[in-house]
Amino acid sequence: MGETPNAGFLTIDELEERASTKLPPDLWAYVEGGAAEERTVRSNREAFARVTLRPRVLAGVAEIDLRTPLLGRTFSAPVFVCPTAYQAKVHPDGEAGAARAAGAEGLLSVFSTLSSHSIEEIARASGDGGRWFQLYHQPDETVESRLIERAENGGYDAIVVTVDTPVLGTRDRQARGGFAIDTSVPIGNGPGVVPPPRNPTADGGVYRLRPAAGATWAWFDRLRASTRLPVVVKGILTADDARLCVDHGARGVIVSNHGGRQLDGAPATLAALPEVATAVGSKIEVYLDGGVRRGADVLAAVSRGARAVGIGRPVLWALAVGGEQAVQRYLSLLKLEIAVAMALSGRRSIAEIDASLTEPYRS
Repeated sequence: MGETPNAGFLTIDELEERASTKLPPDLWAYVEGGAAEERTVRSNREAFARVTLRPRVLAGVAEIDLRTPLLGRTFSAPVFVCPTAYQAKVHPDGEAGAARAAGAEGLLSVFSTLSSHSIEEIARASGDGGRWFQLYHQPDETVESRLIERAENGGYDAIVVTVDTPVLGTRDRQARGGFAIDTSVPIGNGPGVVPPPRNPTADGGVYRLRPAAGATWAWFDRLRASTRLPVVVKGILTADDARLCVDHGARGVIVSNHGGRQLDGAPATLAALPEVATAVGSKIEVYLDGGVRRGADVLAAVSRGARAVGIGRPVLWALAVGGEQAVQRYLSLLKLEIAVAMALSGRRSIAEIDASLTEPYRS
């Protein structure tokens, strides 16, 4: 985990611009795009921009410890790689490269049902690195059960169930860009695996979704009972749903609006975080994704109740710029930024980050 090579960029702030020059316009529209007018995409970043961190001085900080336990396993920092689909479309290294990069930095990584590399390929690339498997509810129960079994056999440490996609959001920029997945990058987990449906179907006076979209907590209970792995729920934005996660045996929740790609007008994740964290207390672990870019963002989220934060688009940017090597450099720079921000705010460990870091300047 020493100094990483340049890998095509020097600082985090130049990464997005460099990535935009590497990808064709249609693929860039897919990576960057959100739902409808992209209000929620913007609000994710604006929420962090409104946070003011409170520096502390002469605090005796001579050593900084970023290590963070997540579901009983300790990682090098409160950061994980988010599950994003079709990563090999961005760079041939794809999920396997991201897994190796995260593992080299001692970080958790979460991989999508719709990955371009298979569960097993990612596991081999990850080695001893911590990995969780993200599951989209599948219309075919046999396919779903088999995915869970493969994750268990592949040494994954948890199942992350995404619950905010009964149907995909209306994605204007992606539609204008004309992006579509083709057979050059098939879904790595098999031809029976399907993504969430794009649109309801008009049927007389109603719009119908496929039957799997009508899933309830009863489905979640069956899923949780079917696996020996802990289950984390991704896509929670309200206290009511967070409490239901606790009631139904989830081990963690990810406060997420799908990177602003689902319901436009949904709250920024940083704004929703305190409500969710307060609702669950210490009963289960709370994580966040959406809009996290820099080390100061990580501190802001942890101060408001997140155990760890997920990184989505920046990992894709790094893949585009320089594959696995660039992902590792980004993660290394991010950890360094967290350490610098902690030193300047008088915190020696992640456990010392609390609400006083941002109080009374909360947005």
